[in-house]
Amino acid sequence: MINKIALSVADALADVKDGATVLIGGFGTAGNPTELIDGLIAQGAKDLTVVNNNAGNGEAGLAALLKTGRVRKIICSFPRQADSQVFDGLYRSGSIELELVPQGNLAERIRAAGAGIGAFFCPTAYGTELAKGKETREINGKHYVLEYPIYGDVALIKAEQGDRWGNLTYRMSARNFGPVMAMASRHTVATVHEIVELGVLDPESIVTPGIHVRQVVRIARVATQAGGIKKNAKLASCA
Repeated sequence: MINKIALSVADALADVKDGATVLIGGFGTAGNPTELIDGLIAQGAKDLTVVNNNAGNGEAGLAALLKTGRVRKIICSFPRQADSQVFDGLYRSGSIELELVPQGNLAERIRAAGAGIGAFFCPTAYGTELAKGKETREINGKHYVLEYPIYGDVALIKAEQGDRWGNLTYRMSARNFGPVMAMASRHTVATVHEIVELGVLDPESIVTPGIHVRQVVRIARVATQAGGIKKNAKLASCA
């Protein structure tokens, strides 16, 4: 019987190896799999290459992972923001390598990995420092830069609902990079707020099919005093 539900974040991340390339979903803090990042910190893998839209906010989540000194390189589109002091300090001291990638190129390079595309030509960045050292070509009178896929050993993503086969749905903008990262990685771990029985999810609503997901971890949600919802810091039991 296929059952991809992990009992804990620690179980789901136990096989992450030193030197892994880790794709982490999220656009800023939207769709950021904070519990999985915290689990990766606790797991202890080092010499990592991290792929994310930015380079962390404040002192939590991705910034906390960077602060451990276990990330060798980060590939992202927006490394510097008002609260990106952790990355800024590491970069200025030469403690971390940066590969800056325009956001559309980042998404397409990840998508290409999942789609089996060996490389592609894109006009973005032609004539800039970001195209230095890369092959260029003129096609139908327009200049293009050759870009290569970004593959992940591990993808850490946040979804909304999932089932034991690993089928996933997302909540609005929290979806962002999750689907393409799941396709581009050998081992995808997703958090969900609800695990449902097989057949409950409308096939037309499933964004990431289970074939791209290795493990699913449920994260509880609790009501706030204002009547809204927030994630519980304590992981819910999946038993």
